[in-house]
Amino acid sequence: MALANAKLPDTSLARLPLVSVIVPIYNGEADLPGLLQCLQAQTYPAARVEYLLVDNGSSDRTLELLELAASQFSQTEIAPAVPAIDSQTDHPAHPIEEPAWHRRIQLRVLSETQIQSSYAARNCGIRAAIGEILAFTDADCRPQPDWLLHLVQPFQQAGSEKIGIVAGEILPLPGTSLLERYADRHQILSQCHTLSHSFYSYGQTANLAVRRQALEQAGLFRPWLTTGGDADLCWRIQQQGFWQLQFAEQAIVQHRHRSTWRELRHQWTRYGRSNCYLHELHGVALAQPLTRRETFYRLSRWLLKEIPIVLRQTVTEQGFSSLKRSQGESWIDAVMDTPIGLLCRHWRTIGQQESALPEAACQVEWFPQTATVQNL
Repeated sequence: MALANAKLPDTSLARLPLVSVIVPIYNGEADLPGLLQCLQAQTYPAARVEYLLVDNGSSDRTLELLELAASQFSQTEIAPAVPAIDSQTDHPAHPIEEPAWHRRIQLRVLSETQIQSSYAARNCGIRAAIGEILAFTDADCRPQPDWLLHLVQPFQQAGSEKIGIVAGEILPLPGTSLLERYADRHQILSQCHTLSHSFYSYGQTANLAVRRQALEQAGLFRPWLTTGGDADLCWRIQQQGFWQLQFAEQAIVQHRHRSTWRELRHQWTRYGRSNCYLHELHGVALAQPLTRRETFYRLSRWLLKEIPIVLRQTVTEQGFSSLKRSQGESWIDAVMDTPIGLLCRHWRTIGQQESALPEAACQVEWFPQTATVQNL
């Protein structure tokens, strides 16, 4: 796995590949305004990119709003500037029904209603795509303006024939809650964890690009898989023996960390399910669960050593007034770091233990001209 040159790529139309950006969306009504604004702000030439937004059987107004946005984009060349983003909600100040697009982009709306899975939705986009490079992000992500330029750049550099996958970086959107700050400190969403995997490096589909030719050889996503599909795809591509993965550090999307205990539990049990599925598909080792002895030791150390040290240092450096909640986020974060980490590991273990790979999830979809479905 190599690091891409951070130099901004040549934007000459003759040198830029045609790119298809694919975004699966399920009940994403609230996320659409911010997403669309970010897609339209991309500096990658609009004539060389198409955006395929795939509704995955949403029960809210996602499909309706997508079709409205597509209509507006296709009819509008010049219009007022895009509205500012509300810092509290991460959405424009007024609804999508009153768009203010400043330039046209190629926006296509698709629908995947047969299988409720983001990977099935991505496959729907892949089948319809015309680009030689297929880029992926999610509805709740916010790509920075130069995201696509930097993500595509490694495919253009000298000797790039073997580059089949490029992963960009995922940074957090600003958050103020205890759990968001915890995730930020530990870089929970960062690609640094996935790129250093002991089996093969892989990139998360929140910020990933794949060469079409690599998909033709290794297959598309497993449509019935519900988690772990990004690792599975990247590993199958690299197992072809030719394709390499490169990291484009400056290709940045932002993603909001989980802010509630319920969301955090869902996230880590999903990580556990992913571990289970990848273990069954590729034989990778499962994450080791905490033993009772280790849990008791970690909690005892937290109560008897970590908490007293944090409180003593805080009072010594800042005084007793710093222990007030309004002034004490730093010491609260330090005190809560261990129990939050233990809970995350516990939830991941639950996800592993309670999961079993469905037989249908073993199926790999292929481009129509290659095959329909095949087990690997």
